[in-house]
Amino acid sequence: MAERASRRRGRGAGAGLAAFALACAAVLTGCGGDGGAAPRGTAGVRSPSPSPTPLWDVSPSSVAAVGDSVTRGFDACAVLADCPEASWATGTDAGVRSLAVRLLGVSGAASHSWNHAASGARMAQLPEQMALAAKDRPELVTVMIGANDACRDSVELMTPVAGFRDSFEASMRQLRAAAPRAQVYVASVPDLMRLWSTGRTNPLGRQIWKLGICRSMLGDADDLGAAAVARRDAVRERVVAYNEVLREVCARDERCRHDGGAVFDHRFTGAQLSRWDWFHPGPDGQARLAEIAYRAVTAAAPPA
Repeated sequence: MAERASRRRGRGAGAGLAAFALACAAVLTGCGGDGGAAPRGTAGVRSPSPSPTPLWDVSPSSVAAVGDSVTRGFDACAVLADCPEASWATGTDAGVRSLAVRLLGVSGAASHSWNHAASGARMAQLPEQMALAAKDRPELVTVMIGANDACRDSVELMTPVAGFRDSFEASMRQLRAAAPRAQVYVASVPDLMRLWSTGRTNPLGRQIWKLGICRSMLGDADDLGAAAVARRDAVRERVVAYNEVLREVCARDERCRHDGGAVFDHRFTGAQLSRWDWFHPGPDGQARLAEIAYRAVTAAAPPA
């Protein structure tokens, strides 16, 4: 009886040691003393965690552009006509070196960029443009719009700020519904008062403005009376408000970058304006816009 009990105790102890050894192997850690330690350099050493994929890719492989006449290159190389080849966003003109060319090269820009902007477009038309851009499945969408919302026949006809916000939010929802991972670069609205101040020094420009270009800002270009000054100030204040909307709405989207006001702050020179209307950017002005966009898109962190 004692011998059988001893055998049973032996078998029980052996089974317990085997289970203990299996448990040690399962967790890959040392169990008691040096004899149970895991070999150095294998068990017990964790592999480094993979780096998270950044939300913003500084080298997107396709670009779609939405916006107004600036993005269409209006008056950049022909009088009163679109010139998309000179567009800051997707053009192929060698002198401009558009954002698409800088990112994709000339052949890449020709095959993997699309321009859905329309001269005269206001923010209310942007949702439709966004829907078209989303169909291209672009990795980057550029947005420059808002000047026409302020450039009306009178101050009273300018797009209300609330309506401007509603349309931009709807535009972003439209894009996200079809292209949730597309990156968005949002350019600020140019300072229309600065364009007036620069362009009014050219006699030809002032004559062209009389045809009706941006009457709220450019009308009676030489009038420096109190009423004219107040009118221009009201237009500039509305542009500032539009830019704040663009910044705020963009900031709520983790894949959106605003230019930090760089386009609004840019001091266009006479040489950078169209030689036909002295208001829209000419080729050199388009090149400056492309440079601003490229810096914002390829920066490690978004503009402040």
